[in-house]
Amino acid sequence: MPESALEPSSTSPRALRIGTTDPLPPCGGGSGWGVASAIASSQDPPPQPSPTRGEGAREPVVHGENRAMEPEGSSAPLGTAFSTSSPLRIGTRGSQLARWQANWVADRLRALHPGLEVELIEIKTQGDRDRNSPLAAIGGQGLFTKEIQRALLDGTVEVAVHSLKDLPTQGPENLRLGAIPPREDSADALIAPVHRTLDALPVGATVGTGSLRRRAQLLHLRPDLNVVGIRGNVETRLNQALDGKLDAVILAEAGLRRLGFDAHATERLGPPRFLPAVGQGALGIECRRDDTDTLARLQPLDDPSTRRAVVAERRTLAELEGGCMLPLAAWAREFDGGLSLDVALFDPDGRERLFASLNGPLDDPDGLGLRVAQRLRDLGADRLLTAGR
Repeated sequence: MPESALEPSSTSPRALRIGTTDPLPPCGGGSGWGVASAIASSQDPPPQPSPTRGEGAREPVVHGENRAMEPEGSSAPLGTAFSTSSPLRIGTRGSQLARWQANWVADRLRALHPGLEVELIEIKTQGDRDRNSPLAAIGGQGLFTKEIQRALLDGTVEVAVHSLKDLPTQGPENLRLGAIPPREDSADALIAPVHRTLDALPVGATVGTGSLRRRAQLLHLRPDLNVVGIRGNVETRLNQALDGKLDAVILAEAGLRRLGFDAHATERLGPPRFLPAVGQGALGIECRRDDTDTLARLQPLDDPSTRRAVVAERRTLAELEGGCMLPLAAWAREFDGGLSLDVALFDPDGRERLFASLNGPLDDPDGLGLRVAQRLRDLGADRLLTAGR
């Protein structure tokens, strides 16, 4: 479905009543707010998961007692009765992928809390209004999230669903990440219908991406490629390769899977060769910090394993004062009872790459992110950061 068919006729939010007849498949730096961190660190601990989770979600991995990751205040067990006199309103962008993600959350909440009425409120963001300019030219930070966060703050919605990679690490202090569900595949995907793989692309082949991180990694691996900027929804960008306008495009594997387009991927570009964006493949479900009912409703959707990984990644990004305009890639994952974090920082043209990889305990993802950021600074990150601004 074209994204335009899903857009409101004005910039004002509008409510969409969502039915429950169509089952949904399982879901796997600074923003200009100048206020408290939205990293979801140990200072903003998550709710603990319920033993019963939504259909298709994997069980979280919890290793022993973890005081730093305990919930704020008391948590309500699954099945606790909440008032259902007013619908729970979820703020979302109007793109096909954003609607899929918001619908997934709505579906899980209805299943977890029988009788709960859920509405989607479609909100057009700055990034949606300007579809042609490079992201850096229209501000970069918070382009797909600020308007939705404002709707949360003014009470227009109770919940916001974001692609976590779009959510700045600094946000309003009155908001918090109430849940981070299990992560979908964090890798990128190459769509190259003729040549199939990155290595098989001929010299001078034209590859489309709107991401500075992807551009830098591509040029670091293949400086002989012609990398061009593209904008638009997933289907629009995908079709540029399928229609032969470009030799290849690179998109997030998670988005392709959620929309059922993953069969078009010709090569998975994943770690360790090609690192993802911070938070890529994960959803960030945001709510007001003082809304205890909504926090309790979101509680069963939270996955501690995913939260730990993205906390580490986002802390490194925050410490380097970067965002989606920074050519930085990060990959955190659990191993043998600990947490490992790989981060690569590039100059915009991929000529230089700084890499840091450290391990840490599961109960201190924030500290691991800080240490990796310092390691990158020791390697000369400040020089690259200054040159890129």
